[in-house]
Amino acid sequence: MCEPQHYRFFVFLSTKASISAEPPQEQPYRGWVLDQHHLSKMLLTIAGLVTLLIGTALAWFTSLPDIRSINDYRPQTATLILDRNNRPIDVIAKEFRVIVPYESFPALLPQAFVAAEDSRFWEHDGVDSWSIARAAFNNLRSGRRSQGGSTITQQVTRALLLSREKSYLRKLAEAVLSFRLERMLTKEEILFIYLNEIYLGEGAYGVEAAARTYFGKKASELALGEMALLAGLPQSPSNYSPIKQTDAARGRQRYVLNRMAEDGFITDEAAREAYDQGLQLAGNWRKSLNGYFALYVRSQLLAVYKEADLYAKGLSVATTVDARLQEAAAKAVQAGVIRVAMRHLDTPPPQGALVALDASSGRIRAMIGGSDFTENQFNRAVQANRQPGSAFKPLLYAAALEQGVAPTSVFNDAPLSLPSSGGRLWQPRNFKNEYRGAMPLGEALVHSSNVVAVRLLQQVGLDRMVNTAKAMGVSAVLEPNLTLALGASPVSLLELTAAYAAFANQGVYHAPVGITRVNDREGRITPWPQSPGKQVISPATAEWLQTTMTQVVQRGTGKNASGVRGASGKTGTTDNNLDAWFIGSAQEFTTGVWVGHDRDTPLGTGETGGQAAAPVWKHFMLQAVN
Repeated sequence: MCEPQHYRFFVFLSTKASISAEPPQEQPYRGWVLDQHHLSKMLLTIAGLVTLLIGTALAWFTSLPDIRSINDYRPQTATLILDRNNRPIDVIAKEFRVIVPYESFPALLPQAFVAAEDSRFWEHDGVDSWSIARAAFNNLRSGRRSQGGSTITQQVTRALLLSREKSYLRKLAEAVLSFRLERMLTKEEILFIYLNEIYLGEGAYGVEAAARTYFGKKASELALGEMALLAGLPQSPSNYSPIKQTDAARGRQRYVLNRMAEDGFITDEAAREAYDQGLQLAGNWRKSLNGYFALYVRSQLLAVYKEADLYAKGLSVATTVDARLQEAAAKAVQAGVIRVAMRHLDTPPPQGALVALDASSGRIRAMIGGSDFTENQFNRAVQANRQPGSAFKPLLYAAALEQGVAPTSVFNDAPLSLPSSGGRLWQPRNFKNEYRGAMPLGEALVHSSNVVAVRLLQQVGLDRMVNTAKAMGVSAVLEPNLTLALGASPVSLLELTAAYAAFANQGVYHAPVGITRVNDREGRITPWPQSPGKQVISPATAEWLQTTMTQVVQRGTGKNASGVRGASGKTGTTDNNLDAWFIGSAQEFTTGVWVGHDRDTPLGTGETGGQAAAPVWKHFMLQAVN
């Protein structure tokens, strides 16, 4: 039988190696070959990266701030408080800034800042490549970042549009925006923003605020040396502060004057003369002298304006206060407090307060609320209600005369015992337990008899007494008992002084007022409501009280106030010598003085209203009326 035959039709599918087959030979390495496949992948990758880069750049550029907002440059602008002669005395501000048009600056003022900060300002397009290169070279040579190459335009851009973050990306944004800004605004417009925006130390933003802060004058009134000093501040306001670093400030001032001479803005002789004139600083005019009154004005404004408006809208508030009288008042209070402190070295120095009014209008001419505003801002002329003691008695006498008590009435100045709560007796006593027997009403006021005052209140009645005091502007709650005759109910110095002003004004009362008008940034004027006069006592009563209180000064408890032409007034002293008062009038002024401690600490033996307060009143009034 024949073996079956097998036919292999698909030999190429066999998995067995052929015995005769030769091993494959290894191909030589020819490196990476750019074929069509690789080229396509590379081009796609490059396209993706370029697209990503362009997209990122576009996104970054579109995220930059819109410089068109600078066209409506309206920064936070301080509320400026002016005295009655339109001189600035204080501000209400988070950033003390007063906007001034470019045309109002003296010609040399912008030139001083250009010479100090950006000598090529008029030539470059927002970024000064030469200054950047020079600063980089100097920094590299010194091994530290000691110089910057920012132009005035870049400083404006950074201040208004960017943060102060130190990064290359922020610097790039600053350069791009500065380039754009130079094409949108003129050089003068950029300088206008810069000179009103730049921080110059001591809380002052812009040259107008700095001129008022350092020199007490407007920028338009600055001398060349003063301009140069301000122009030297932007680089480091704290290190070159003329108040705290006088030598460094003078050195920087010399540098700016030399730069101005080198750039041809001034002559060498003018630079030398300006430097030789030295510096005359105005001192801290915004706080130590006018701080208490400024806070009072602020409280009045807040009844009409929002607090945010006071910080941002550039209001100008004309007030009634007289800067000359403010200074006189501050000196009088400080001197009086020192005198009391020197007499009693074992107790802390007391506080003092003074307020002076124009009796015919109620306008506040001076207000000092304490001996040192920088240490304590509590306004004792307005915010503190203290027992007035015998200083309250003229209001009682006014109520009595208005009720029909004759001025010639005679009262018994003798010890008095009255029933009190708990079945006990109340025995009001005169000062030093001195009694004079039968005495006319006027003499009782001259010698400040306590027992006569109590007898008089019994006759007048508590309700009439309280109503008279309210009609004369006393808003404090008055205790309806006989101690009211002795001034046991606390009142404020401002309100009681305003009541006395009615005595000097033929019985016509004016509520105190400290503001006359408010101007906004656009120049619109809003008159401030003034106090209408109100006849609260008759002219005859007012005249009798004025005549009698003239005798108080000439031969009564107020003798330490004598020497002021036409002076009249009344002293007040509380139990244990806690409070000393003197309130009186001369010519057009009615002035009240209080001396005491914020807490119930006695002033010391012998510290009465005549001893502690009347000399302060006299010190001030001699400056006010003589």
